[in-house]
Amino acid sequence: MKKEELSKYEIIYSDSIEFMGFTLYRIRALKDFSNVNSGDLGGYICDYENLSQYGDAWVSGDAWVSGDAKVSGDAKVYGDARVYGDVWVFGDALVYGDARVYGDAKVSGDAKVYGDAKVSGDAKVYGNARVYGDVWVFGDALVYGDARVYGDAKVSGDAKVYGDAKVSGDAKVYGNARVYGDVWVFGDALVYGDARVYGNAKVSGNARVYGKARVYGDVWVYGDVCVYGDVCVYGNAKVYGNAKVYGNARVYGDARVSGDAWVSGDAKVYGQISIITILDIGRERGCLTMHLDSKIGVRVTRGCFTGTIEEFLSAVEKTHGDNMYGKIYRTAIEMAKIQFEID
Repeated sequence: MKKEELSKYEIIYSDSIEFMGFTLYRIRALKDFSNVNSGDLGGYICDYENLSQYGDAWVSGDAWVSGDAKVSGDAKVYGDARVYGDVWVFGDALVYGDARVYGDAKVSGDAKVYGDAKVSGDAKVYGNARVYGDVWVFGDALVYGDARVYGDAKVSGDAKVYGDAKVSGDAKVYGNARVYGDVWVFGDALVYGDARVYGNAKVSGNARVYGKARVYGDVWVYGDVCVYGDVCVYGNAKVYGNAKVYGNARVYGDARVSGDAWVSGDAKVYGQISIITILDIGRERGCLTMHLDSKIGVRVTRGCFTGTIEEFLSAVEKTHGDNMYGKIYRTAIEMAKIQFEID
């Protein structure tokens, strides 16, 4: 770069460091701008292509920008941050602390990446998003809007986290998943596949939401739950414990699905009256679940069995005959018929 083009800063070639096969040089401001004064020393860059001579963009502290990375607009890279590869940091974005941005990643708008966070691959963080802690955003993932990703969370693949959504703890969002609205995914929860979690929903604990599942509204899914397939869980529903909801099931309203309950098929569970869960039943002390199903009336699930009332009674007759367990199961079916108002 010609001397007359050095309007904002210059490279000090006598002050250099080595990083991943690159030689980086300290920079020095040539004029006052933003909160930088003429003569202030900045961080390290490889060459003038790394930092724009226009706008208020700056690299300071012990931050390094190398490779084909670019910092432009009013963006700032500082602290011990490392920006390298084909990265572009622009707009009013901030990258600082011990953050690492590399690969073909982009950080822009008013986004902030800090702490020990990593953004890599073709990932993009923009808008007013915040990525911090020991987070890793990578692949083709997008984090934008007012989203917050923090703790030890990971967002990857083609996943998108946006709106006011939060992903924290050791949670992972990946695949083609979408998490948006005022959602909070935390703990060790996983959201992946083509799953969508939105509205005010919460997914936590060791919960798994995947496939084409939709979880929205004021729902809370937690514990060791699995929600998958073409399921919809919405309204004020709660799914927790070791429960499984799958198939084309719908759980909504003020429904509670808990314990070891299995809700599947074309089930519709919309309040306590539409599901019965009995724990510690049978010879194996397992869980018996009975719920309304739009196609077969009532679906009964016990262990690996799932089917109609008639199919279940036939299986009970074959396995238990008229012994104590057979009588207990038949009594449970009669209770279900009363609650579900069927003959």
